[in-house]
Amino acid sequence: MDFSNLLVIAVGSILINNFVLMRFLGLCPYIGVSKQLSSAIGMGMAVIFVMTLASFASWLIYYYLLEPSTSIWGVDLTFLRTVSFILVIASLVQFVEMFIQKLAPALYQALGIYLPLITTNCAVLGVAVLNIDEGYNLLEALVNGVAAGIGFTLALVLMAGIRERLDLANIPKPLQGVPIAFIMAGLMAIAFLGFSGLTVG
Repeated sequence: MDFSNLLVIAVGSILINNFVLMRFLGLCPYIGVSKQLSSAIGMGMAVIFVMTLASFASWLIYYYLLEPSTSIWGVDLTFLRTVSFILVIASLVQFVEMFIQKLAPALYQALGIYLPLITTNCAVLGVAVLNIDEGYNLLEALVNGVAAGIGFTLALVLMAGIRERLDLANIPKPLQGVPIAFIMAGLMAIAFLGFSGLTVG
């Protein structure tokens, strides 16, 4: 087991190739849910859970049902990859939605429409597709899924903290709300470019 390779994948997904700030995936919940720190943390935990399970389930589906050389059918069904991954993600999000609604109704209300939007969150689909495109084995795919979720949560929590401070700042009226959020998102993306030269090992 090469743990250094897993470390490279994890650090890469969290900092160097952050799905929100470097790949620009999942921007809808990033801007929509980052108004309050509590809802940002709740959304981040939900995304970590969904990304991890989606990475696991999509890898198994691809290699045991779709890929002709390893599938149980022996037929090339790889053209169904996107459809099958979306079905897996939609099922997982339904499970998470029911779970949060039952155990944390206040968080469920705070997340609102953005919780079911995880289904169409391109970051979740992106991590599932990237696992296959990069040729990761199951453990590497799981590490990438967890790390991508942590990177998403990191970006979301940082943005929520900044936006809570901005609510108390004296900002010109035309820039209040979403405009200043977009400016801060751009500045955060530039700041994360500093990690692009980082190497592990």
